[in-house]
Amino acid sequence: MTSNKKLRVLQLQNNFSANPSDLAEQIVLGLPVSQFEVTSAFLKRKPGPDELPSAASNSVYFEFKSSQLKGFQRYLVLFKLYKFCKQQQFDVVICHRFKPTHLMLLLSRFLKVQRFISVTHGIGDYDRSYRQRAVTKYMDDKWRFVGVSQSVRNDLITHCKGLNEHNALAINNAIDIQRAQRVQLFRAEARELLGIDRNRFVFGTIGRLVEVKGQKYLIDAVSFLKDKYPSVQVVIIGGGRLEKSLQHQIDEAGLAAHVKLTGWRDDALQYVKAFDVFALPSLSEGMPISLLEAMSGGLPTLGSDIPSIRPVIESVGQLAEVKSAQALANAMEYYLQLTAEQLKTSGDRHFKYLCDHHSIEEYRSNYRRLIEFSSI
Repeated sequence: MTSNKKLRVLQLQNNFSANPSDLAEQIVLGLPVSQFEVTSAFLKRKPGPDELPSAASNSVYFEFKSSQLKGFQRYLVLFKLYKFCKQQQFDVVICHRFKPTHLMLLLSRFLKVQRFISVTHGIGDYDRSYRQRAVTKYMDDKWRFVGVSQSVRNDLITHCKGLNEHNALAINNAIDIQRAQRVQLFRAEARELLGIDRNRFVFGTIGRLVEVKGQKYLIDAVSFLKDKYPSVQVVIIGGGRLEKSLQHQIDEAGLAAHVKLTGWRDDALQYVKAFDVFALPSLSEGMPISLLEAMSGGLPTLGSDIPSIRPVIESVGQLAEVKSAQALANAMEYYLQLTAEQLKTSGDRHFKYLCDHHSIEEYRSNYRRLIEFSSI
């Protein structure tokens, strides 16, 4: 696309989130203000007094209620979005996750937008038949679907008729490595703030406390190790609906001295150096940012052997059978047997892999080329 005028880009998300590590924000940062005018719009919620706004030139908070995005009330939402987009005359619209995508699929034929981009963040997001039907019925040549990893892209093509090698692509999640390193606390300070003894060997994980993250298997794995390795400890940073049940599991198994739930922490990235090894026992993932953030801290990793995790760590870390506490324990023991020097060497290999394969500069340029209608 060749023109002297700025391309007007709308980035539409469901809930407000503008943390600097969010990948939507990284897309904004990759679009120079001399060539692009970006508007970040959020269907629900607006920033609180202590939250940073988006880095976009303009931000819009519709503040719809969840009930308004369903059933008959959704038509009012569609009408407001239509009026907004027609008035602003966007050239490109980027939709993150299904809800914004669905709304724009319904509106796309009535708008003079030249390209719509839908970003899918997880495997299984299009398992539901009504979501598949929406894509098949309403998408046209103006649409491109992006998976945050090759496995997510393959899942999209498998489930949605009309998606193929041409209109569905993968842009691997990435992180701003320099920013991540600036945020990270030194080991001693991070451990002090989390209440971790400096002499413990810590397997840490970060994520919502929900079934799909598999934390219960990591807790069970400690039972196989605690007698042989008394210093072993699992630390889980995150909040969610399973917090009480996970704590009950810990107490029932007598693991209170070996497993710690810290609760939710703002910008949990800053604490990664409190860990010796990062663990990700998930049952399903898109492309876990927390894994990349751990690598930015020079941590070795272990994770479930699932399509989105396997290609990231198979050459540098340890994989474990999904839903298997014993397999996780075996992977953990591999690291427990390493010397401090060997552990550091493993962490260095992880960091090099991150720099070689998940560069934020490549991520930003891939989205920029897609927005400019170049091939990638």
